[in-house]
Amino acid sequence: MAEKRTSGQIAEAVTKTDIGGSFLGSILAGLLVGWLLDRWLGTDPWLLLACALTGAYSGFLRVWQYAKAQGAIDDEERKQRGR
Repeated sequence: MAEKRTSGQIAEAVTKTDIGGSFLGSILAGLLVGWLLDRWLGTDPWLLLACALTGAYSGFLRVWQYAKAQGAIDDEERKQRGR
């Protein structure tokens, strides 16, 4: 029998999925833009690589910002509990 999940657990799972999707989406968007620019300008594969790296950097920054915000929330919860 499946274990029932609380709405908090479901919200947390959706948030983590959103963060992972955002990271992957940033990389894929960079790849697409780089590929299109390379085809248009004839600069194979330099813009593809540059845009893919830019997308990966952007995705990493999104994950980093989420982790910092989550850490601040956790710190505040610990303070409220008196630890």
